[in-house]
Amino acid sequence: MRIEADLDLCQGHAMCSMEAPDVFEVPKHGVVRVLLDPVPEDLRPDAEAAVKYCPTQALRIVED
Repeated sequence: MRIEADLDLCQGHAMCSMEAPDVFEVPKHGVVRVLLDPVPEDLRPDAEAAVKYCPTQALRIVED
């Protein structure tokens, strides 16, 4: 699976990096950066939680 981020929607809340710190990074006063592409299967539950809890729905799962 891959994660797509809509940088126009991202407001830098960093919920994604709290849910999946190995997958996402949000610099202070910045927008999300996806660190792993594709996302390893063992990190899938964390990545799915990050997508689910994104306050602006800026993240989307893309299945390979």
